[in-house]
Amino acid sequence: MSQTTLDRVSLVDKLAAAKEASLSLATATTDVKNAALRAIATRLTGSSARILEANELDLANGRESGLSTGLLDRLTLSDARLAGLADAVLQIAALTDPVGEAVRGSSLPNGIKLTQVRVPFGVVGAIYEARPNVTVDIAALALKSGNAAVLRGGSAAIETNRVLVDVIGEAVADAGLPAGSVQTIDEFGRDGATRLMKARGYIDVLIPRGSAELIRTVVTESTVPVIETGAGVVHIVLDESAREDWSVDIVRNAKVQRPSVCNAVETLLVHRGAAERVLPAVLSALTEAGVTVHADESARAFAPTAVPATEEDWATEHMSLDISVKVVDSLDEAMAHIRRYSTQHTESIITNDLANAERFLAEVDSAVVMVNASTRFTDGGEFGFGAEVGISTQKLHARGPMGLPELTSTKWLVRGSGQIRP
Repeated sequence: MSQTTLDRVSLVDKLAAAKEASLSLATATTDVKNAALRAIATRLTGSSARILEANELDLANGRESGLSTGLLDRLTLSDARLAGLADAVLQIAALTDPVGEAVRGSSLPNGIKLTQVRVPFGVVGAIYEARPNVTVDIAALALKSGNAAVLRGGSAAIETNRVLVDVIGEAVADAGLPAGSVQTIDEFGRDGATRLMKARGYIDVLIPRGSAELIRTVVTESTVPVIETGAGVVHIVLDESAREDWSVDIVRNAKVQRPSVCNAVETLLVHRGAAERVLPAVLSALTEAGVTVHADESARAFAPTAVPATEEDWATEHMSLDISVKVVDSLDEAMAHIRRYSTQHTESIITNDLANAERFLAEVDSAVVMVNASTRFTDGGEFGFGAEVGISTQKLHARGPMGLPELTSTKWLVRGSGQIRP
């Protein structure tokens, strides 16, 4: 038997084991699932030396292969980040278990009782790149919602993900749950990702997280149902009445705090009536923080050292200390720009005009729309979900940060007493 055949058998075995594990997980009690999550949190911090050693191997390989600064940041783990991941797992353990929740119900005139309840999907697949935190987040959310997980985390994080899944598997076994509950298929490379996209009958839903190209590939090539997470061409609008202090603080936070993530702002749209009043301070704060400003002609009047913006800039998710800035004549023009270039992830407006705030909330069609707040709040942890599977930019089933309820479907329970349909 060839090595390729052996690999294919091994992958099928992993998928079959995940399917088998999902049957046990679907009926696992909340107490058992929470015990597994607490064990994961304990082992994450207790195994930090082992995890960080593997992570350093991935970082060294990433630097050697020319991985971008943004991806290297996403790839990096530290004691502090591991502690944050462990804390997120404990937060998930403390959340209400969605499985079995009654969504709605009624009694028919003939006495039949109907109840719609939440149930796990079964096996959740995920394809992502250079994000070992996603390995922990998805595993924890999948387990709490009664799902098995099959993870393809990409070659950039292969050593880190291997150790993380080993650690998670040890914790799951400690709690008495099946060994196949969480698995990685990174060892199968790109071929593994391709076969995961075609694994109908094994994988019930597939979630991609990463670059626009990765997401587009999964959406177009998968025969498994996909929940699409999107790239983050995120906008902030400084309305005519925007406060200078809020504008400076919010824009700087949204761009600088962690520029490599999908909820970082990429384009700043400034009402012409506010430009002279607020833009110099905003651009100064960004420049002091090391941000390269890509500005249109009007905005460059306030930042002579800015790089001239190109048409490509408006559609670019920089994932770095770069921001595109444009002066607009009205709120209508700002919203038209968003409609044209947005990936429907997150948009925010800074304004003291209640009518404009409400218009923006009502008319902007993105997963998360904000008033007077940093776009960095678009996050499952910040929304109180403990962590997130991803941020859905589609409109079916789930939209925005996805937590436990978004990893469930529903089924109808019908209880009768001998009724037949006339």
